[in-house]
Amino acid sequence: MPLPRTLLVGLASCALIAAPAAAHAAQDTRVQTERIQLDPPEMPGGAGGIPVDPDLAASPDGAADVPSDAVRPAPGPAPDIRYGEAGLPKPVARTRAQLLEAAHAGDFDRLRMVLEGNEMMPTLTFAEMGDPIETLKAAAGDDDGYEILAILIEVLEAGYVHADVGTAQEMYIWPYFARTPLDTLTAEQKVELYQLVTAGDMAEMDITGTWTFYRVGIGPDGTLHYFVAGD
Repeated sequence: MPLPRTLLVGLASCALIAAPAAAHAAQDTRVQTERIQLDPPEMPGGAGGIPVDPDLAASPDGAADVPSDAVRPAPGPAPDIRYGEAGLPKPVARTRAQLLEAAHAGDFDRLRMVLEGNEMMPTLTFAEMGDPIETLKAAAGDDDGYEILAILIEVLEAGYVHADVGTAQEMYIWPYFARTPLDTLTAEQKVELYQLVTAGDMAEMDITGTWTFYRVGIGPDGTLHYFVAGD
């Protein structure tokens, strides 16, 4: 027996209402999942387990930094600085004493005897040199040349170093600043330095980092090799 039309309409309406509710119930029972990101295990080496040299560190741009001692030599030992005649061989001490005696006396004739006592005339200038005494006087700030004698005294009374030991260039050198990096000087050494030069002189030497004021070099046999300023 066919169902009445009104009953069919009522059943259809119930079906339409029940369908969204069923779908909503199914959605509520769905299992919620969450993706978990796991960090890879730490490897003893670099990425992918490739060993990394522990002496190399990664720089910010991803390149490897070379250890500083691989591109710059390790600093050498500090020079052995001595004063007076301490440690000087007798021939060297004798030449130094003769130079000081002549300079303290203001006696250019005596100084000439010391200079000409060498087999070869010592270097007194990097320009062409004529008479050694006249060359020295011309470098002084006063007409009589006494300033150059005062400089000779100051240089020889400063500390010295024994340089290039065991070579053909072995030398006793005054002042020690001539063989000491100027940017490594202590406060006490800087005071010593300013006993020899002015701040203006030092400003010029700061440009090259080397000593360009007067220096004296005497060989182990007592030969005076130079009393000169400049490069």
